[in-house]
Amino acid sequence: MDYRPLGRTGLKVSVLCLGTMQWGWTATEEDAFAVMDAFFHRGGNFLDTADVYSRWVEGNPGGVSEQIIGRWMKARRNRRQVVLATKVRGRMWDGPNGEGLSRHHIMRAVEDSLRRLDTDVIDLYQIHADDPSTPMEETLRALDDLVRQGKVLYIGCSNIVAWRLMKALGISERLGLARYVSLQPHYNLVHRLEFESELKPLCESEGLGVIPYSPLAAGFLTGKYRPDAPPLPSARLGGVKRYFNEHGWRVLAAVERVAAERGARPAQVALAWLLSQPVITAPIIGVNNVAQLHELLPAATMRLTAEEMAILDEASRPQP
Repeated sequence: MDYRPLGRTGLKVSVLCLGTMQWGWTATEEDAFAVMDAFFHRGGNFLDTADVYSRWVEGNPGGVSEQIIGRWMKARRNRRQVVLATKVRGRMWDGPNGEGLSRHHIMRAVEDSLRRLDTDVIDLYQIHADDPSTPMEETLRALDDLVRQGKVLYIGCSNIVAWRLMKALGISERLGLARYVSLQPHYNLVHRLEFESELKPLCESEGLGVIPYSPLAAGFLTGKYRPDAPPLPSARLGGVKRYFNEHGWRVLAAVERVAAERGARPAQVALAWLLSQPVITAPIIGVNNVAQLHELLPAATMRLTAEEMAILDEASRPQP
């Protein structure tokens, strides 16, 4: 496994980040332990979670993924070797302050995450989404306090538009506050425009690490969905159907063409396309079992040729 610095920091993270949204949802704790063991054994050191995972599942109060990770790190005694990322923003308790990016919510949420993760520090603490109802100065001062207290080492952001991100960076610089070091955007071969139009050049110019989520388009780019066959039942089918269109099938055909010529899997090619871009630090992969993980890991060392990149770029070019 190769490693890259997270943005302008000296923190080295594996070029694939293991997403854990599925822990306690579509993957049991036993499977989660097995996947994290295998990922760690192959050199992976970067785990991403969120306090709200997976509160949308009936009977799940949220925080379950964090609890599973905490029990795994305690059992394996490997906390020092893990780069641990989690997020704050989503609704975690009832009442008007049970969600958002106010100081009130952040200060309580971080203590809950530390307890569930069974650790005294979070390596990368990210806002899960922007919160226009809270002044940016309030959010950034709260996050800066956590850094100064040693409860958080670095801060990052996700699901934020470019002008708001630039404003946040400007506030941090003006007030001498901790600065976002990374962005977690929605980015893949069939969903390019949202990141590439303004966020990508901003991250390049400001030196932010980029850790894309949904790099396989909710499984669409694995090739398990076909235009001429009904989709198989899946917990994430509702989200993946957005790609069942002419553009999506054209992109998938190009991915499968490159994969077939290489003797590789489509998912490996889709991840390698992301990793071929210097702005990308580590795509976030999500799997339910070790077999799925082993299918994706070769992408970490796959190098696409200029011709292969051209095929993929042309087929996936964002539509006006």
